[in-house]
Amino acid sequence: MGRGSPAHRNAPLTPRRPLRRRFRGVAREILKFGAVGGAGVLVNLLVFNLVRHTTDLQVVRAGIVATVVAIVFNYIGFRYFTYRDRDKSRRTKEMTLFLLFSAVGLVIENGLLYLATYGFGWDSPLQSNIFKFVGIGVATLFRFWSYRTWVFRALPDRDRAARAESFLEHELPTAAPAPGVPRVGAGRRP
Repeated sequence: MGRGSPAHRNAPLTPRRPLRRRFRGVAREILKFGAVGGAGVLVNLLVFNLVRHTTDLQVVRAGIVATVVAIVFNYIGFRYFTYRDRDKSRRTKEMTLFLLFSAVGLVIENGLLYLATYGFGWDSPLQSNIFKFVGIGVATLFRFWSYRTWVFRALPDRDRAARAESFLEHELPTAAPAPGVPRVGAGRRP
């Protein structure tokens, strides 16, 4: 039978199939994260250059303003696009963790910009944009890990949850009580 035959699609899951499905799920998540993140990078760089060239703010302060705007943009994109199927029951905790990990990402991102600008004296517009971009890249690795691990937690796998529920539905065999000892739970059956 060929790969496209109905029998192949209905075949029982082998150990490779769940792994392949899981890999496809992670790949899809990375693509969605990248789409939102890519748009966030554009927002970040656009706001950074706009603030830098239209105000008297120093480079790192302009970077912080741009990062904060991008954080708000990214939260909306992650919550309603990338992780829309994730647990939404604890929104306050989610927002708190998102802001905490975003703040760490802000420090990573703008710390590299600070080091380049004030540590090495590389503060031309091109150099500032290069180090802002590098800082975004390094912080993105941290953000991807932290958001998917702690902020936008996955809902339980339906198959795994169904197996757990079916286990609970079946009564486990119990040993007969010793003579004269009453059965625990006797008379409480529904």
